Amino acid sequence: MTDLLKLDNNIVIAPMAGYSDVGFRSICCDFGSGATFTEMLSAQAMLYGNKKTQDMTFRYPTEKCVIAQIFGNDPIVMARAVGNPILDGFEGIDINMGCPAPKVVKNGEGSALLKNLPLAGRIIQACKKEAGMRPLSVKVRLGFNENNITEIAKMCEESGADFITVHGRTTKQMFAGEVDYDSIAKAKQSVSIPVFGNGNVTDKHSYEKMLSTGVDGIMIGRGVVGKPWLIADLLDKPYVISPIEAIKKHVEILRKYYPEQWIVLFMRKHFIAYASAFKGGAKSKIALSTSQSIDESLNILQELYNHFEI
Repeated sequence: MTDLLKLDNNIVIAPMAGYSDVGFRSICCDFGSGATFTEMLSAQAMLYGNKKTQDMTFRYPTEKCVIAQIFGNDPIVMARAVGNPILDGFEGIDINMGCPAPKVVKNGEGSALLKNLPLAGRIIQACKKEAGMRPLSVKVRLGFNENNITEIAKMCEESGADFITVHGRTTKQMFAGEVDYDSIAKAKQSVSIPVFGNGNVTDKHSYEKMLSTGVDGIMIGRGVVGKPWLIADLLDKPYVISPIEAIKKHVEILRKYYPEQWIVLFMRKHFIAYASAFKGGAKSKIALSTSQSIDESLNILQELYNHFEI
């Protein structure tokens, strides 16, 4: 994948609903991520020009490599989404076959496709035809109820995927239990295309443990929420921007695309996550969750940053 996309390194940031906004992706890039992914984009919503979905495709000029992730269950609709001009500027296209959220699964989308591999294969084939020169990837889990990751990985490769990302749990497990590193290693060994590992990478130890599976790179999700500077820590690189300045930059980027009141509400979960990264930050959770002002929230975080170590 690093060759396909000409990435600076092997750390990519996962598509996370409600978190992978243009501001957050941008500061992840500042801290050294090789690539970032958009939030899940509904292929059906794109077909109808849904504004909320279109807004998720905003890009900031300094973002180096952004991959658009789409989801759906119809090969024709998915292919049309890939061919939508709104995705022309993205460096790659990713198909979501890993989301375990009940509201997604009940529609036969996300990881529900792991129960119907022939359909999953047709979706990959249809999207590949529309992707052009852009690499096409697929994000999967070990299986739906049972672990059949080798079969899934081979299906993805045979259908035309350029690389895959494997989350080390089944849909049934959701995000509970231990990540199955052995199964991620088996997925890597079963195909010739690049494989990225995903699941519970939150520090240097878990990062190195994931690398020990032999994967080509690592996708990090919840581990960077509230702590995007973890990327630099894992890469042993100095911060090019301080954590507090990164938080402020997150807000300033959003202000270029969204109205202030929307940002006030949207950023609450981000602010709470940022506060949790600072010692003593948990005490500010109530104040941040009820704040009616961006400046008020930033002042709280500035105070935490001034008095507590990360």
